[in-house]
Amino acid sequence: MEFNRFFSDQKYMNEMRPVFSKRALYSDTTENYVTPPEPAPYSRVKIAFRTKRSNVDRVFLVCKGQKNLMFKASSDAQFDYYEVKLQLDNEKISWYFEIQAGAITCYYDFRGVVKRPDEHYNFVLIPGFDTPDWAKGAVMYQIYVDRFCNGDPTNDVLTNEYHYIGAKSQHVEDWYRYPSSMDVRDFYGGDLQGVLDKMDYLEQLGVEVIYFNPLFVSPSNHKYDSQDYDHVDPHCGKIVKDGGRLLEDWETDNTHADRYILRTTDSENLEASDRLLIQVIEEAHKRGIRVILDGVFNHCGSFNKWLDRERIYENKPGYEKGAYISEDSPYHDYFSFHDNNRFPYNPTYDGWWGHDTLPKLNYEGSRQLEDYILQVARKWVSAPFHADGWRLDVAADLGHSPEYNHRFWAKFRDTVKEANPHALIVAEHYGDPSSWLQGDQWDTVMNYDAFMEPVSWFLTGMEKHSDDYRQDLLGNADSFVGAMAYHGANMAMPSWLTAMNELSNHDHSRFLTRTNNRVGRTNSLGAEAANHDVKKAVLLEAVVMQMTWPGAPTVYYGDEAGVCGFTDPDNRRTYPWGREDKELINFHREIIRIHRQNKEFKTGSLKCLTLDYNFLAYGRFTKNNHSVVLINNNENEITKELSVWELGIPRDCTLQRLILTGERGYDINPMEIEVSAGRITVTMPKTSSMILQYRTEEEEKPVKPKNRRSFWEFG
Repeated sequence: MEFNRFFSDQKYMNEMRPVFSKRALYSDTTENYVTPPEPAPYSRVKIAFRTKRSNVDRVFLVCKGQKNLMFKASSDAQFDYYEVKLQLDNEKISWYFEIQAGAITCYYDFRGVVKRPDEHYNFVLIPGFDTPDWAKGAVMYQIYVDRFCNGDPTNDVLTNEYHYIGAKSQHVEDWYRYPSSMDVRDFYGGDLQGVLDKMDYLEQLGVEVIYFNPLFVSPSNHKYDSQDYDHVDPHCGKIVKDGGRLLEDWETDNTHADRYILRTTDSENLEASDRLLIQVIEEAHKRGIRVILDGVFNHCGSFNKWLDRERIYENKPGYEKGAYISEDSPYHDYFSFHDNNRFPYNPTYDGWWGHDTLPKLNYEGSRQLEDYILQVARKWVSAPFHADGWRLDVAADLGHSPEYNHRFWAKFRDTVKEANPHALIVAEHYGDPSSWLQGDQWDTVMNYDAFMEPVSWFLTGMEKHSDDYRQDLLGNADSFVGAMAYHGANMAMPSWLTAMNELSNHDHSRFLTRTNNRVGRTNSLGAEAANHDVKKAVLLEAVVMQMTWPGAPTVYYGDEAGVCGFTDPDNRRTYPWGREDKELINFHREIIRIHRQNKEFKTGSLKCLTLDYNFLAYGRFTKNNHSVVLINNNENEITKELSVWELGIPRDCTLQRLILTGERGYDINPMEIEVSAGRITVTMPKTSSMILQYRTEEEEKPVKPKNRRSFWEFG
């Protein structure tokens, strides 16, 4: 009889149970669900999971094949929160959740609710791995120095100043001229003084971090072929001692490049340039702006003082013989030579990707080289420079083996973090970066795979170099979310929140040009074609996504001013001072302000709400902030009804519209959207985006800036 009563009671409870809600299930590894989010080794951590209130029987955290029963710790009007505490050791842990509700069993991992778990998508926690708080969600601004602003014409590279890759250097007189096909030796004159002159602009734009392309002495405008890692190049720094003579009859080597030699090796010029960088960083820090330098440590340049193929340093006081000049050079083991018997007559050596102007550094062959580069890494993040971190060029290529590569970056991290514990280490990398992101090497990466590429495919159908167009990927929301999840799962949360989320940079076509759907480069289409038929409304959508997706939104200089360009070198056009798209700049100021004022966009949780062809709806939320982001990439107006209660938004309330973008520009005028039974109905113009927000009363609303204007008529 007691058994029958128990059975009857259970049947009654199952009948009365609300319909099982998969949409309510949620967890991640942000501070909202993991406490502390960056735990120390051998500490205890609390992990939480959310369900609809009174809706499930049991929740298990499954780790290393062991099911850990979670206990209901708290509830609110809509949800129950289950918790479990785990004792950590000093190794990475990963887990997924198992949820049981009556006869239903489902699983939850990085993808959300799934029928069966997949280890690739397990949640991951790495004890002892933390990234700087200032970098989480920080708005970064990338500056290619030669093309940003010419603040000091006296340090400009002169036409015929030296010979480089088969021809002479050129000073470009017309600031607005498009880059030539062989752009590497063309100089427009941008420099650090120009950055100082525009610091007000960067601060007003809302920039929190400046990322400089390389600044060290180098004969190219891009400076990815370092000549001297110990000093800032006087051509972007300061020249206080000039001299030599410009020769009318130049020879094809640098033995007569008197002026270049003096300018780039004189100690007064080098020290003055270093002091100018100190001034730039100090001024940035006064404004709350951090500075990251570019480290090119896989290879150097053939001009480098260690190789000295161009004989710049030969017989100069204070410099040893270069490895190209003498087999007895102290730097001989810094490089891999193929035929030593050819000394001193043109020896051959390993070049990165076969380029003899980019000799690959031979770390395995020289402990002295390794120590020297680690000294460089320490120097620039220490006093008196106090840079805030490194961006590492082609970081996965360094060394001759993966084993050495990982050992070196572990030493690099120890060196940098010892000198500056709050420094950020971000690497250029394509593909799975997980083996470097285990808390002992890099902090994070330039986020090509889990941001730039999926966004570009979804909004434009274009590959990031403008080399391909895929109609099947344009507007394909399922493919977008799948790519974001697959590649995002390769990063633990400390890396994900600090990853550089770029739309453009110095290696890929400008995003605004990608919106014209033209496949090609300047050699086939011409530079002017990059400006034609662009869709500014699509760029606005992309920037809204950039400022609302997890990671550090990184603006490539000039993107905010409407600069176009095909891939390298056309993507390295100058900033169009005096010809800026000022309305587009104002839009960037507003969307950056929205990003910075709302914590959910920096460190909040992410949840996809609705997917459709050319349509995305997702939310970012913390305990007190709940924002809905809507993207309509269709060529027509649409009306959508969708649920938002899954973000913790009350079922009956009012959302505030923070911004609307479209073909007419952007609108920040206040507007309210009613939530009824947990759902909203919105009508969106063609090619538009929208941010809606609900705040709890406990959190003070941010102060709105004065003189806020909408530009709903530009474009």
